[in-house]
Order: sequence, then C-alpha cells, then structure tokens
Amino acid sequence: MEAFVSAVNDVVWSNALIFLCLGAGLFYSVLTRFAQVRHFKEMCKLLFSPNTSDKGISSFQALAVSLSGRVGVGNIAGVAAAIGFGGPGAIFWMWVVAFLGASTAYAESTLGQIYKTEEDGQYRGGPAYYFDRCLGQKWLAVLFAVSAIIACGVFLPGVQANAVGNAFTQVFGNGTMVSTSFGDVGSFKLVALAIILIVLAFIIFGGIKRIANFTQVVVPFMALGYIVLALIVVFLNLDKVGDIFYLIISDAFTAQAGFGAAIGWGVKRGIYSNEAGQGTGPHAAAAAEVDHPAQQGLVQAFSVYVDTIFVCTATALMILITQQYNIVGELPAGQFIVQNVDAATEVGSAAFTQMALFSVFGSFGEAFVGIALFFFAFTTILAYYFIAETNIAYLNRYFKGTIPLVIVKLVIMFMVAYGMVNNSGYIWTIGDIGVGLMAWINILGILAIFFVAKPALLCLSDYEEQKKKGGKIMFDPIKLGIKNATFWEKRLEKQSKDAE
Repeated sequence: MEAFVSAVNDVVWSNALIFLCLGAGLFYSVLTRFAQVRHFKEMCKLLFSPNTSDKGISSFQALAVSLSGRVGVGNIAGVAAAIGFGGPGAIFWMWVVAFLGASTAYAESTLGQIYKTEEDGQYRGGPAYYFDRCLGQKWLAVLFAVSAIIACGVFLPGVQANAVGNAFTQVFGNGTMVSTSFGDVGSFKLVALAIILIVLAFIIFGGIKRIANFTQVVVPFMALGYIVLALIVVFLNLDKVGDIFYLIISDAFTAQAGFGAAIGWGVKRGIYSNEAGQGTGPHAAAAAEVDHPAQQGLVQAFSVYVDTIFVCTATALMILITQQYNIVGELPAGQFIVQNVDAATEVGSAAFTQMALFSVFGSFGEAFVGIALFFFAFTTILAYYFIAETNIAYLNRYFKGTIPLVIVKLVIMFMVAYGMVNNSGYIWTIGDIGVGLMAWINILGILAIFFVAKPALLCLSDYEEQKKKGGKIMFDPIKLGIKNATFWEKRLEKQSKDAE
C-alpha cells in the first residue's frame, strides 16, 4: 500500500506541478505589478477592518480561519522535513514560493469573494464556485469540489494528527503501550487523540462562526508565542545569523541534497504550508464581510507572508542555528549527507524543532513545541473541515441531503485517529497527494480564468482607483464587465434602494 501511495505521489508531484506553481505565482506577480509588495501597508490596515455581519465574518476572522489552515504542521514538522530531505537551500525556495505565491493567493481569494453566494444564512465561495460562475465549467467545479472533500476530509487531517502524536511522544514518552488494531500505541498518544476528538466534535457541529471565534484567539496567540521564542534563539546567537542566511542562499543553488531535492522539497513544503495556489484559502476569504473583493484578496496575500516568511523562517533559523538536524540523501536511500543528531530521529516529524528549542530552553522549549503543534494542528483540522463543508454545500445543489456532511464529519474524526497512530512518512505522502490534487485543478483553473475574463485584475485596478479618489469603497461588477457576480449585484441594488 505504501509503495502504491508513493508512486501516486510521484506522479502528482512531478516537476510539472512544481514549475506550474512557481510559474502561476510569477504570472500574477507581473500582472498585478507585484501587488504583494506595493500594497503591503494596505494589507496591514485591512486586517483590522471592523466589518462583520450575521452572515459573514470580519477580515481578521477570515485571516485567522485561513491561517488556521496555513499555520499548522507544515510550519514546524514540514520545515524540518524540508531541511532533512532537501537541505538548508530548501528554505530559500520556500521563500520564493511565498513571495510569488502571495500574488496567487490574492488572485484566488479575490475570485472567491467575487463569485461567493449566500446559502443558509452564510457566505460560501471557493474554486468550485468561481469555476462554475466565471468559467461556466460545472464539470471542473464538481471535480474540484470532490477533490477538496477527499483531500481535506480524508488525506490531510491525518498529517496534522500524526505530528501531534509524535510531539506528545517526544515530550512525554510513550507511557503504557496499548494494543490496538493499528498495532501497539503509547497511552500518552491516545490521551492526546481523545482530547482532539472530543473538542473537534464540539466545534465542527457549531459552524463557521464557532470555528472563527476559536481560531481568532488561538492562532495569533500561539503564532506570536512561537515567533517570540524563535527571536530569543536568534538574539542569543546573533553572531551566527549571517552565516545561516549565507548557508540557506548558497545551498539553494549548490544544494547538499541535490539541486532538484532543494527545489522540490522547498516548493512542496512551501505550498503545503502557505497553501497559495492550492485552492483552500478562497473558502475562508469568501466568508468575510468586506466592501470590495480586492480587500480580502490583499488580506489573504498577507497571510502567506505570516505563514512562510515569519513562522516557517522562525522554525528554520532555530533548527539551523542550533544544528539540530540531519540531511538524508535520496541516493543511496537513507544515507546521511549531514548528521548532527541521533540517526534514529525521524526526519519527517517535529523532532528537529523540539530538539532545537530543547537545546536553548530545556524541557520547557520541547514542551512548548508540543503544545504549539497541538493547537496549530487542531485549528488546521478545523479549517479542513470548513473547506470540506463548503464544497459539500456546493454539491448540494446537485445532490440534496444532510447525510454527506455527517459522513464527512465522521470520516475526518476517523482519519485523525488513523493518522495519529501511523507512520509519519506514509501519512505525509498521503497529505502531499491531497495538496497536489487540489493545486493542479486550482492553478490551471485560475490561469484559464485570466484568459477568459481577468476579474481579479479588474478588481485590483478598480480598488486602486477608488482608493486614489477617496470616499466610500463600493464594488460594481456590472460596471467592470464582470458577469455572474450575483451576490454583489444584489448588494449594489439594495444599496441603491436604501440611498433613495
């Protein structure tokens, strides 16, 4: 089974997808005149826009929900895996993916806002919606919706749970071994699993509002605490920082683990972590209450920076400064290119990060990573559920019924349990397939949308023009020649009647 999963992953994550992700980011960066740089100040300002309603959430809450999907295991265990398999140079390619991917995140999140709908008292949107309404390709919309449900409901939750289980084991040990149908599992890992399942069940039955209220508190607090610890490590080793950055940049082109490995692992882990181009961010973006779609596009572009430039870099600096890592070569398989820690340390887990903090803060640092990982992973699982729920809502226009949503809730909980007790390398491979499937469909789709209608670019130009003139920001899709943006057409009609 593992051999089959690895073979599928090799096909999904071929060089074609890696260069497609980089190419799409460059494409939208050039067309938006690098909006991710030009509008950085505006991004920060929009974060704290007070807009909210009974049907939508605020920009900050939307950021928190999307960050709950972006800031997760990929930032801690994923960065460690990128270094372990791709060398320090992989971090450089994660930065490249983040910088270029911020423009992709702008485009897909703006599209999510333009073509969102109001269903059952909530705002819904995402790739399925904009493929349907903008491209008019219902088959592509259905294909993405199905792939998103499978990826977020089946493939991805296990990755997050697996990392939590490994982190608990790293801190507390195995405890008493308990026999299960999956083999012998440590009692501490089972305790962590029970906590996750109980709280998860409570929240996912409460809808987007409950998810948003939870994540807007937990995600910023844990991310800030994590970055603060990383900064302490950096300041205690300021004399090494220059050498570390030189190592990352030089190794990006003369990689210890091989040039292809550095790019492959950097891009793969970068996309897994910040999700730019993957098609997951637009779901939270569409749920936000904003005056103009471009506003949420810019907020979501900023979230890519938070995820990769801040949190992932923090992890990388801690690991590299403290030299708590190994690098494994692809050929011959399993041979160490660099070995600084015990050979038994699992490369695909958060162990490198925990060991890095342990070397500076002792047991507190190791425990903090375990706690941070618990909350990061848990909020990411919530984001996965929300994405799956949104795509089920889209498919419900064709297949009515509440049973599919109940099934997804139960499947996610099962996959959390399955991922917690299984081999991390195997689970990461399954997760990569899920990410790759969505990325293929979404990136090809948003590139096609540009050539059909260019709505994301029209939105940006319109927003920039209104900001320059001053006054109330409004969005008129008809004036811009954007069709099928029915939510905004109805809102504009209502505003016009209220003004009379």
